[in-house]
Amino acid sequence: MEKLKFHCEIATKEVQLVGQSITANFPQHFPDAALQIQTQFVERRHEVINAKNQEVLFSPYMCNGIFATYFACLEVEDLSIIPEGMIGFKLPSTTYAKINCTTKSIGEAYPKLFHWMQENGYQQKFLDHTCPMEIYYFEENVEEEQVELWIPIKEKCENS
Repeated sequence: MEKLKFHCEIATKEVQLVGQSITANFPQHFPDAALQIQTQFVERRHEVINAKNQEVLFSPYMCNGIFATYFACLEVEDLSIIPEGMIGFKLPSTTYAKINCTTKSIGEAYPKLFHWMQENGYQQKFLDHTCPMEIYYFEENVEEEQVELWIPIKEKCENS
């Protein structure tokens, strides 16, 4: 039964996002910093009036092993309206390795996804007009919310 909650696949996605970010030492201040910015942004998400869905939180991130920048964002129709103190940006169409999990199983899901990528000959694409992201689906009255982890990958024909 446990294996059914983790499903890996390849998907392509392009998103325009508006939100807030935090930068902190890594790994010392994570996941606390991520939770902090998500909480702050959720309180302000109503300000993003052109959001596609207020109940889906996109959290792209960049990490070099020393510090990390983590975002809390909503997907938007366009970047014409960016509230004060927020940032808007577009992540161009990218191919990702993706796994479904829950808020309680993220720690298990990352190793499973990276193992699946290795078994299937995929390598992570680092900071070339893209970054990994976590997508959270808000639900009321549930113990665990659904989460997707998206890791950008190189095309199989690309060299390291």
